Parts: sequence; C-alpha cells; structure tokens
Amino acid sequence: MSDNKIETQCTNTSDCINLFNAPRNLFDRIAIGSFSAICFAATAALTLIICAATFFRYVVQGDLYGYEEWVKILAFWLYFLGAAIGAYNRTHVSADLVNAYLSYGTLKNSLIFLRNLITVSVCLLFVWYGWEFFMFGYAGPLGTGIAIPKTTVWRIPFWVGYLSVFLGLAFMAYYFMRDLIQSARALFRRAR
Repeated sequence: MSDNKIETQCTNTSDCINLFNAPRNLFDRIAIGSFSAICFAATAALTLIICAATFFRYVVQGDLYGYEEWVKILAFWLYFLGAAIGAYNRTHVSADLVNAYLSYGTLKNSLIFLRNLITVSVCLLFVWYGWEFFMFGYAGPLGTGIAIPKTTVWRIPFWVGYLSVFLGLAFMAYYFMRDLIQSARALFRRAR
C-alpha cells in the first residue's frame, strides 16, 4: 500500500501510523538513522554473543567468562534507542482507548492533549533521573572522576550503558513534546 493511500484512509493524521515513516528533516534523518544502525548492530552482536556462549557452554563444555557484561550493555542500547525510534514513529506502547472509543471533537482532543501532557511531564522527570544516572557513572560517586564504577571482568565503565538510558529518554521526551505541540494545535484550532 502506498504512503498516500495510508494517509488518506485516516481522518486525523496524528492518529495515523505510517510504518514506513521516513524522517523528513535532517536532524531526524541523522538521529533515527543512527539509532536504527545502532539497534541493528546491537541485535546482531547480541545474537552472536549469545550463540557463542551457548556453543561454549554446551559443545565445548566451557564458559565464555564475562559475556554477560557485553549482553547487558548491548541490551541497554537496543532497548532505549528502540524506544526512541518507537516514540518517533508514534508506535510506543500506549493504551489508546480515547482514540478507539471517542469520535472527533473537543472532548477527544482535550483528552489526547492531557495524555500527551502527562506523558511529556513524566518523561522529562525520567530524563532528569537519566542525566543523574549518567553523571554518577561518568564522574563517579564523589563527582570527581575518581573511582568510576566499572564492570568486573572487562572493566567497561558503567556510563557506557547509562548513556543509552539518558539518550533514549531525552529523544523520547523530544518526540513526545512534538506530539504534545501537535495535540495542542489540534485542540486550540478546534476550540476556535
């Protein structure tokens, strides 16, 4: 089905989900393209590492010592950047009872605006927590860069995984803010 057919079947473009939604501006092309490449690489690396660990455990009867550290870090990057991509595509997990049961009008637009406002508020709170989380790993518990927490076997600094949490949440907040602005426009345009 072409993009035009998908868009014309929807009565409100903010409710339409176009799974082939290519980024239009340069910032989104770079961000979503980078996130997609990182997610693909993390998925491939996770698959290889887990297959190698399974091979070593059951065929060689040995242990691939320390592979869990890489698995955790790659899973962090995959999960949080995938969530940012989902926020961009508007396919992030949500309960769309309002969209399913209410007809278009001021009440529906008000509830969508309220939902987006709450989502942005909660996400911004978690962005702040994500920043604190990242800075703890980057600057250490004393904030001086001394005694930076690292993994046990490979000595990977924790901030490598924590950075994915902060970036994923920050980009989710950015895209949720976009949805909030669009819902505000729809609400106040309808109210006039």
